[in-house]
Amino acid sequence: MPRQQLPVLLQQLEAELRAAALWSTAPPAPDALSSTAPFCCDTLPLEQWLQFILIPRLSALLEGNLPLPTKVAILPMAEYVYAERAAQLSALLSAIREIDLCLNQN
Repeated sequence: MPRQQLPVLLQQLEAELRAAALWSTAPPAPDALSSTAPFCCDTLPLEQWLQFILIPRLSALLEGNLPLPTKVAILPMAEYVYAERAAQLSALLSAIREIDLCLNQN
């Protein structure tokens, strides 16, 4: 089930990032992408981690028919990062929640 749902959820995540004007037109520096901190929190804002790491990696796993992660918790980080804008970003948070639920049922 997650393999069928996830592509749609990733598209929804991209759409919500764009709608919230959080979609970047230029990628971050390569060294920012190589952070070992969770969510690259020391080098990237969360929206760039979603755009440049999460979406491409999950898409690559789907395309390669490789195992998907089964224990994810992106929503707590997003709720923390976007706490002051939770009402404005409710659709984005909902999209992230759906990805968490989809992968955790795997």
